[in-house]
Amino acid sequence: MRPTRLEKPPINRNDWKTVRTLLPYLWEFKGRVMAAVVLMFMAKLASVAIPLVLKEIIDALDRPRALLVLPVLLLLAYGLLRFCSTLFGELRDAVFAKVTQRAIRRVAIRVFSHLHALSLRFHLQRQTGGMSRDIERGTRGISFLLNFMLFNILPTLLEISLVAIILISGYSIWFSVIILGTLVAYIALTLIVTEWRMIFRRTMNDMDSKANTQAIDSLLNYETVKYFGNESWEARRYDEHMQKWEIAAVRNQTSLALLNSGQSAIIAIGITALLWLAADGVIQGSMSLGDLVLVNAYMLQLYMPLHFLGFVYREIKHSLADMEKMFNLLAENEEIQDKPGAATLIAGNAPVRFEAVNFSYEPNRQILFDVSFDIPAGSSVAVVGHSGSGKSTLARLLFRFYDVSSGRILVNGQDIRDVSQSSLRAAIGIVPQDSVLFNDTIYYNISYGNPEASPEEVFEAARSAHLHDFIESLPDKYQTVVGERGLKLSGGEKQRVAIARAILKNPGILIFDEATSALDSKSEKSIQGEMRRIAANRTTLTIAHRLSTIVDSDQILVMDHGRIVERGTHRELLAMNGAYTYMWELQQQEEQTRLQLVSGGLGHRL
Repeated sequence: MRPTRLEKPPINRNDWKTVRTLLPYLWEFKGRVMAAVVLMFMAKLASVAIPLVLKEIIDALDRPRALLVLPVLLLLAYGLLRFCSTLFGELRDAVFAKVTQRAIRRVAIRVFSHLHALSLRFHLQRQTGGMSRDIERGTRGISFLLNFMLFNILPTLLEISLVAIILISGYSIWFSVIILGTLVAYIALTLIVTEWRMIFRRTMNDMDSKANTQAIDSLLNYETVKYFGNESWEARRYDEHMQKWEIAAVRNQTSLALLNSGQSAIIAIGITALLWLAADGVIQGSMSLGDLVLVNAYMLQLYMPLHFLGFVYREIKHSLADMEKMFNLLAENEEIQDKPGAATLIAGNAPVRFEAVNFSYEPNRQILFDVSFDIPAGSSVAVVGHSGSGKSTLARLLFRFYDVSSGRILVNGQDIRDVSQSSLRAAIGIVPQDSVLFNDTIYYNISYGNPEASPEEVFEAARSAHLHDFIESLPDKYQTVVGERGLKLSGGEKQRVAIARAILKNPGILIFDEATSALDSKSEKSIQGEMRRIAANRTTLTIAHRLSTIVDSDQILVMDHGRIVERGTHRELLAMNGAYTYMWELQQQEEQTRLQLVSGGLGHRL
């Protein structure tokens, strides 16, 4: 294993920019925010008044016995102020709770919606585990940031200011000098050391996200790990990230201990100096015993919030670091966007036209070259070709997962870049080559094609996909949970669910992207009739590998290296004796060989 070292941390996002991002969510409940701020001020005023009343009580009792009178009103005022300082604080938290939780909810849904709005290019490159951890830490950081910045930093600064004003106005200037010096030293140490420590926090976050990414990826591919016996290999890869996290975490904790020690030393020196000055004042007769208690009470009252202020500042910086990656997700550009005022697609009978389409995933890697073809309304066009010839790219472009580099794609005469993505995709149904299902029930996965469909419509779609009888044979029937990515179902069963889902959507345009690739020959033949039935009177694009599945198509396009090299019906293409003929003959030979093996009994013996 290579030596472990701390990786260079990511560049931090501007903290004030992060805070400004949250302000609109606070302004949504500006009445509650203002009420919470008022309650906060009232709580602090009550807190600062407590030592003043306590001073009067001590001075009232510090008299000759003959003059002693129980200061009932002062005692009642003391108790009332203590109660109010707590009451106003609790009311503040109760009033502000809805603001905090709503902000978390709004940001979370914004991030979630934004991720769905990002292009397929982004999602093909994403690391799901790390991204989910970034969002989790970010939303948790929002709660801490809002509560502690508004209700700890501001009240603490207010309390320090009020105490300083009281001491300045009633006592020696040296009290103010000592308090000011203590504050400056404390804040300077906190700022300098906390900024230095942030490198460890960011490294911890980075390693945590990477470890989570690797863990999720490994668990999702559990069977592959088992097939190759690589459990130890996966554990070592995971531990590489955790080892770097551990180093950063240890340095983070030891530097925190250093910071806390320094802060405590500054506070101790300041408190000792103030007590020395107050005690000397009492001895000299310039201060009463009540004044000594007042100064001591204020010192204790300042010590806790000041010490807590350092903690809060550190945690706010940590929260901002936690929120960085989540807000960076919001900064990701939406590559595919609706034009302002984009029209709704009027699909009609949904003819499709590709006009001189060129497309590149990367600038130096062109995929499609001058592709032009028509799919008349209600007709079927099949696309065949070797792997990597650009067949599936046609479906992605029609769905507008990417925009064409040049040329255009028309649906019912409308450029798909001029209509809303939602209306375009509502008109298209697809049965993809790899049907990944949600970790939910079979019923949910079928009804996903039309969440408003009735149970009977869902059952009918299952029947059309030759799936209903299989589902009814299961113990939980339609409530059977299919597992992560549908792994509890066979490839053919998953494909049937996908077909049923497309049937339920009832679109004007159908795309079959290697739709029967996961089915055996018997299942494929049994379902082809249903596929032809649901494709009747619909504009259909079939991307196929097995040529036997598309012989009845109205037109077949043969693609090679991103270009259409042949087009025509099945018979016309065979007559050309070109690329299609070669592919057809090769697959026919493979089928004959398979049949000979079966008829000879070899397949049975195997």
